[in-house]
Amino acid sequence: MNDKDPRSAAQQEVRALRQRITGLDQDSIDLILTAARSHYAWLDKPVPDEMLHRIFDIVKMGSTSMNCCPARFVFIRTPEAKERLAKSLKPANVPKVMSAPATAIIGYDTEFWRELLKLFPHEDRRGHFSDKPEHAEDTAFRNSTLQGAYFMIAARAIGLDIGPISGFSNQIVDAEFFAGTTTKSNFLCNIGYADESALFQRLPRFAFDDVCETL
Repeated sequence: MNDKDPRSAAQQEVRALRQRITGLDQDSIDLILTAARSHYAWLDKPVPDEMLHRIFDIVKMGSTSMNCCPARFVFIRTPEAKERLAKSLKPANVPKVMSAPATAIIGYDTEFWRELLKLFPHEDRRGHFSDKPEHAEDTAFRNSTLQGAYFMIAARAIGLDIGPISGFSNQIVDAEFFAGTTTKSNFLCNIGYADESALFQRLPRFAFDDVCETL
């Protein structure tokens, strides 16, 4: 292959990456997962636009099927936007959101497939979804959930704390923030700098043999 061929260049980039770094050190793994915690209280310290852009620039590189990238993000920071979002929350979650520097609504576009020629130019796959709304929604929901997980790891990786929330009404969020669009909400995630004094002990986890098989 010619060195300027896009496929050859992509393969060379991956080989170079693997030569440069073979894995994260334990401190990095602790930061993003094994020692990280979900948080419920927050310091009065803002999350600037630059950090939101940096998170997204990491998230957008995460894998999705056919590179469909269905996730859509709305960042709630102003008191007015928080009041709108609070309408959807279970009572216990209201103070968590109101005190957080920012809350991300992770949503998904049910008509993500309209962008597939741009995102997956190898072949026109729009017909897989254009007349199959249930398949399109399943694909959008599944892959936006993946992107939401990338979002949480990315936020931790750049030094922020997170607090994901599922205790809310998707219908109210959709009416408040996505009315008249093809986007629906998946889940919420507070981001900022945590007040660790609200933490309690870590909850139990399964052992490998409890939930895993090797065949």
